[in-house]
Amino acid sequence: MILSIPNYEFKERQQKFVKKMQEKGCEAAVIYAVADIFYLTGFHFHPTERPIALFVDSQAEFHLFVPALEVEHAEEYAVISKVYSYPEYPGIKHPMEYFKEVLIAHGFENKAIGFDAMGYGSSMGYRGPTMDTFLQVKEFVSLKWLIEEMRYVKSANEIELIKESCRWGNLAHRLLQKYSKAGASEIEITTRASSEATAAMVETLGGGYKPHGSPAHAIFRGQIGPESAFPHAVTQNIILKKGDTLVTGAGADIFGYKSELERTMFVEEASADQEKYFNYMYEAQDVAFNHIKPGVECREVEEAVQQYFIEQGITQLTRHHTGHNIGILGHEGPFLDLGDTTVIEEGMVFTVEPGIYVPGLGGFRHSDTVVVTKDGIEMLTYYPRDLASLIC
Repeated sequence: MILSIPNYEFKERQQKFVKKMQEKGCEAAVIYAVADIFYLTGFHFHPTERPIALFVDSQAEFHLFVPALEVEHAEEYAVISKVYSYPEYPGIKHPMEYFKEVLIAHGFENKAIGFDAMGYGSSMGYRGPTMDTFLQVKEFVSLKWLIEEMRYVKSANEIELIKESCRWGNLAHRLLQKYSKAGASEIEITTRASSEATAAMVETLGGGYKPHGSPAHAIFRGQIGPESAFPHAVTQNIILKKGDTLVTGAGADIFGYKSELERTMFVEEASADQEKYFNYMYEAQDVAFNHIKPGVECREVEEAVQQYFIEQGITQLTRHHTGHNIGILGHEGPFLDLGDTTVIEEGMVFTVEPGIYVPGLGGFRHSDTVVVTKDGIEMLTYYPRDLASLIC
């Protein structure tokens, strides 16, 4: 069992990134995306109004630019050459003025500079200049999506972290089902299940466990009874009652890596209509499982699922694509969607979650996390999928 990505793998990722940026004609690069900085360095942080950036100089050395309050944090955890900092934001001197000085000192002027964004962005009140207003360069070369595409295929270590996530998501969901009884409130059930699963997780994994996200959790997200027909409802503290359709979610972050487990359950009993739509959803998910394999385009999986829905005459009840890649982020590309022509490769990890939504009755969606093998998939989530097992 591993609980983190080893430093040598971060070094391998950095070497791969340098090769790819050089292939695009870049002599140096600046990266602002939080997930991509974590992927390349192991530095996990909360983005605020204070700018943070990763930059790679022409010597292929990786450096971080952070606010002073993050210096020790970055120096302890980041796999990089050096950390540079600035006092605070807002301040008398803008952080990008400090960043300009650091970049010029590292020879960024008059070179081809790769970037994922022209400047730092935040929803927490940050305002600042873009690099093209303060750096004189040969050219700026967009590297947008390059690192996300590096994240498409997971390493053996990443898959092990996702498998560990699945184990604790499974426990959280088992507790969620145990406590899902008529008369209980949504918040009461999810809090109890999540806290008990997290306590067991921490006790079992010990001090080496770092979530870099949320520990074990299980939720309804407001998808209870008729409200479950909204694919992305929000928690409303609904009281469960007999016959309710429940759409759940469970997972656990392990060193920033996620999995997704979702099930459609019923309180005490399922009506004939509920069983009918449950079976449609169950069969659609099987269609998707059977079409995911190396060499197939992502769109082909969705086409197969949509063909099944057409044959059953229920396309009007569908609301979203069949699934998405998952890893550091809950939703990552590529997507099992009609518009995504990405070729599926061994080592990609997908959620598989075709859904059916019937107004007034409820939503019907399982989600399982799978890894692509040389000839198909391996199921990483393993919670029961059949109707009889999902009556609370």
